[in-house]
Amino acid sequence: MKEYSGEQIRNIALVGHGGCGKTSLAESLLFSAKAINRLGKVEDGSTVSDYTEEEIRRTISISGTLLHCEYKNHKINILDLPGFADFTGEVVTALRVIETALLVVDAIAGPEAGSEYAFELAEKYNTPLALAINKIEKEHANFQEALSRAQERFSNRVLPVQLPIGEAATFKGFVDLVKMKAYEYKEDGSVTDIDIPGDMEATCRDARDKLVEAAAEADDALLEKYFDAGELTPDEIKVGLKKAITNRVIYPVFVTSATTNRGARPLLDFILQFFPAPADITEINVMKGEEVVPLITGEDEPFCAFVFKTLIEKHVGELTLFKLYSGNLKAGDEAYNTNRGSSEKIGQVFTLNGKERTEMTVVHAGDIGALVKLKDTHSSDTLCVKKDGIQLPPIEYPSPNIDFAVKPVGKGDEEKMSTGLNSLRREDPTFQFENNPELKQTILHGQGEMHLDVIASKLKNIYGIEVELQEPLIPYRETITGKTETQYRYKKQTGGRGQYGDVHIRIAPLKRGEGFDFVNKISGGVIPVKFIPSVEKGIVEAMQQGGLSGHKVVDLKVTLFYGSFHTVDSSDMAFKVAGSMAFKQAFLQCAPVLLEPIYDLEIVVPDENTGDVMGDMSSRRGKIMGMEPKGKYQLVRGQAPLAELYKYSTSLRSITGGRGRHSQKFSHYETVPKEITEKIVAAYRAAKSEDK
Repeated sequence: MKEYSGEQIRNIALVGHGGCGKTSLAESLLFSAKAINRLGKVEDGSTVSDYTEEEIRRTISISGTLLHCEYKNHKINILDLPGFADFTGEVVTALRVIETALLVVDAIAGPEAGSEYAFELAEKYNTPLALAINKIEKEHANFQEALSRAQERFSNRVLPVQLPIGEAATFKGFVDLVKMKAYEYKEDGSVTDIDIPGDMEATCRDARDKLVEAAAEADDALLEKYFDAGELTPDEIKVGLKKAITNRVIYPVFVTSATTNRGARPLLDFILQFFPAPADITEINVMKGEEVVPLITGEDEPFCAFVFKTLIEKHVGELTLFKLYSGNLKAGDEAYNTNRGSSEKIGQVFTLNGKERTEMTVVHAGDIGALVKLKDTHSSDTLCVKKDGIQLPPIEYPSPNIDFAVKPVGKGDEEKMSTGLNSLRREDPTFQFENNPELKQTILHGQGEMHLDVIASKLKNIYGIEVELQEPLIPYRETITGKTETQYRYKKQTGGRGQYGDVHIRIAPLKRGEGFDFVNKISGGVIPVKFIPSVEKGIVEAMQQGGLSGHKVVDLKVTLFYGSFHTVDSSDMAFKVAGSMAFKQAFLQCAPVLLEPIYDLEIVVPDENTGDVMGDMSSRRGKIMGMEPKGKYQLVRGQAPLAELYKYSTSLRSITGGRGRHSQKFSHYETVPKEITEKIVAAYRAAKSEDK
C-alpha cells in the first residue's frame, strides 16, 4: 500500500441513530473511491463493515469497524459505528482518535435519540462535526424539515453546504452552495453540471449568504473584509470554511442517498478539501508521571501511539487498533507500553477494511492501523519511546446500567465461561463481570439488554460456551431492631471424650453501616481465654446466613459476658458451635428485619417526559431527590431499591422514545417494607422445605 503523510490523511467517524444508514454510507464511500467493486447491502449481510456473525444475523452494527479508502492521493480512514444506545462505548472510543465526526440523519425521521447523544459526545470531546441527511430518495423524505429539526435540537450553526434538487422519487441532484453550482447525478454516482433550478435560486442565495457569513466569522480578518465588502473571494470562502469547520463554528450539512450511491463522491471531495487533517493538530496533552505535558505531533517527533480498540476474531486472535500521534512505526520496531511497564516487539502492521487486512510498510503520524500478536497491550494503553515514558489519558467508558446473572448450560463449563468473559472484556471494556460468592452467581454489568445478549451470543459463537441470562439475585441483608440475652450450652457425649461449651451473650443493634462488634466481657476465667476467639468465629459464621431469609446479618453488637467450661470435654469446636447456636437463638428474639440495597440514580430525560419518568420512579418505590435543567433535558436525581431496577434502562428508553438514559451506583441499605419482607421470607422458607 502507498505511504501517506499526515497532510494526506483524513480520519472520520460515522455516527448517528440506529438505522439511519451509516453502514450504507460507508459502503457507498468505499465503492465511490473504488476500494470495493460492488455495493453491498445491510439486509443481505454483504457490507464490508458489518461482517461478524452477530451483525449479519441482527442486520445492525454492533462494533466499531475500521475502513479505509484511497482517493485522489489521500487516505481516508473511516470508523463505522453502531447507533444503538447499548453500544455507545464504541462512539466514545472512536471520538478519541478521529478529527471529524460525520453525523448521519434520516431524511424522514430527522434527528433521533442516537443523533442527539452522538452530538453531545462530539461537543464533550470538542470534535468537529458535519451532518449527512441521508435516505433523501425515500418516500416522505423532507430535507428542510430534517434540517430545521437539527438546527433546533443541535445548533443554529448547522448550515447546509448542499441543497437537494428534488426529494423522494424526484431527487436527482444538488446545489453546491460553496461553488454556487448545480449538479445532476448520473447512474454511476458521478455528476454533471446543470443550471440551478429557477425556483431554488432565492433559497440558494439566502443559504449561501448564511454560509459565507459563518465562514467569515471563523477569521477576524475575513470578518472585517466581509463587513466592509459584503462578499469574499472563492479562495477566502474556502479558507474561512475549513477554519470554521475545524473550530466548530459551523456544522456543514450534506445530502446523500447511500443505497443508490448518490452523494458519496461530492462528500469525498469535500472531506479532502475542508475536513481537518491530523497534521492540522500540532499538539496534544499527555501525562508524564503526575504532570500534564504537551506532546508535539508530527512525523519528525519521537514515536507515540494510542491503543483505542482490541478486536477478537475467531481463528485469527487479537487485533490491536491504534492511532499514531507522532513519529512512524514499522515491523521490527520496539515499542514501550507505559501503562504496563513492558516492551513490545512490533510484528506486521496492517490497515483494515472490515475483516480484510492490507499490510503496511510503515505507518506515518496521523494514521490509524492494526497490530497482531502483541504480548500484553490493551485498549487505552500508550505505546511510545521508553525514555519518554508518556501516557495519553485513558478512554472514559460509560458506566454499566443493567445487570444480568449468567450461567453455563453445560455442567462444568464455569471455568471456560470465565475465560471467555475475560477475553471479551478486553475487546469490550463497556461490560464488566464478577463472580459473586454471596449470591453464588456470575453477574454481568452492561449497557442494555441487547449488549449483554450479544455477549452471550459471542460466548457461544467464539468459545463454544452456551449460557443463560437470568435476573440476578438481590444481596439483601438482615439486622435486628431489639435487644436480648440468651444462653446456649452445647453438650455432647459419644462414648469417648465429649464436647462441652456454654456461653451467655447479649445482642443489640448498631447504627446502619456500623457492621459488627464483638465484645469480650468474660471475667474470672469462667471461659478460658483460648476459647473466646472460637465463640466469636461461631457467631461470625452464623451471621453469614440469617434466620429470616438466609442473607448476611449486619449492624449489631454481641457481648459475651458469662459461660462455663469442662476441663476435659471443652474444645475450640464446642465453643464455636455454642457461639453459633446462641447467636441464632438470640437473633430471632430481637425483632429482625430485612434490609435492601438502595441505589443513587441520575436520569437524563427530555422535558416533555419528566412527569412520566417521575411517575414511573414512584411506582418503583423510588424517591426524587432533586432536578436541574440540562439543555433541552432535565437531570433528575433520585434513589430506588435495586430490586426495582431490573431492566430499568429498557423501560426508560421506552418511556422517552429512546432519548432518556441513566446511571446508577450503590448508596446504602434501608429496611424492606413489611409486606415485601413477608413475601421474601415465605419464598425462602418454601425453598428450604423443598430442599428437605
